[in-house]
Amino acid sequence: MNLKPYGYDMVCTDGFIPMLAEDGSEYMTRYGSITLKKLIKKCCTKGLKEGVYDNPFWIHGADTTHVCGTRGITFDDLRYHPSDKVFHPDTADRWFSWVVATRLGGKEYIDGFFKHYHDLGVDFIRMDFLSWYEDGFDCNMGLVGRGYGRDSYELALKYICESARKYGIFTSLVMPYLYDNAAFESLYGNMVRIVADTGDGGWEHFSAANRGKLFKSWPNCDNVFDGFLHWSSIVGKGKIILDGNFTRLSRFSNTAEMQSVISLQLLVGEPIAVADRPCSIGNRIGFYQNKELLKLNQQGVVGKPFSMDSRDVCSQIWTGMLKDGSWIVGFFNREDTTQTRQLHFATLGLKDKWKVRDMWRHANERPAAIYRVTLVPHACKVIHLTK
Repeated sequence: MNLKPYGYDMVCTDGFIPMLAEDGSEYMTRYGSITLKKLIKKCCTKGLKEGVYDNPFWIHGADTTHVCGTRGITFDDLRYHPSDKVFHPDTADRWFSWVVATRLGGKEYIDGFFKHYHDLGVDFIRMDFLSWYEDGFDCNMGLVGRGYGRDSYELALKYICESARKYGIFTSLVMPYLYDNAAFESLYGNMVRIVADTGDGGWEHFSAANRGKLFKSWPNCDNVFDGFLHWSSIVGKGKIILDGNFTRLSRFSNTAEMQSVISLQLLVGEPIAVADRPCSIGNRIGFYQNKELLKLNQQGVVGKPFSMDSRDVCSQIWTGMLKDGSWIVGFFNREDTTQTRQLHFATLGLKDKWKVRDMWRHANERPAAIYRVTLVPHACKVIHLTK
């Protein structure tokens, strides 16, 4: 009622709830206390799409289950065998039972996974723990599995891409290492996580956590702003979408912070994943309902920072162009002190003065060729420039 009219048209499950394949099914049919069919029916009744947290690499069914499309191959044949090349052969896989993509039947299993969800009416798959499959290591837990290697990882992503496109399902890649400038993820995925889990959320997760630090292991970045900065080089029209994980406005301290987290996500081209509860959102719901900013997502705007260096103040100025040739400019203040931001529109190739509209106040300002704004700590200002 409060979000669907504004374009929030999907509900997606998350992890750490039992994922069960019942009644001899090859793939998940029950999520905790509810069957997927019942959950999807509820969504359809409300005019909502359904997304599911699951991974095409995970085996939920019994070992004796036959892999459709193969001759005599069972789920047990898809699992690790001592002849498989892995990083840590003496380490058991923690939590998950993985499909080894290089094994006979791996391609058919993954294709069956997407057919299963397509037939159920699922539009979106959020697949997690990709780094664990690739090398079996977790930066906090140490060794967590065998690690099936980069070649097997790429092959699995290739199979996923082919089948997801075949069945019209959007893929979200979570916990990837993004090696080689996200070469495989950019090629085979639709959306990719670029930051640690939201957890408690708030300004810490959005901007402050380990600010300016880039890690080689997952997660590469501990805050959303740094993640968007570092990976802004791989995005653009028709390219992979960056995922800053869930948004919990109830964890932010004030209006300035809430406007900032909503604004940057929409400037970058990320769909907003609302993770507040009805009992905790209170009067903050309006920050999710800014129609002027939400149009950026609908029009496919993908903004870029003036600098990818988090130490450079220009990294806190983002711009993006709309289809009609108008521009969006976002000025941000990540600091704990009041700051000034300024932009000469000529740096965008714009001549003379342009009309200026404040997209949070929903008010027009004087035409300008140079824009200067003073921002209180953690605030932003987003303007729309039209000729």
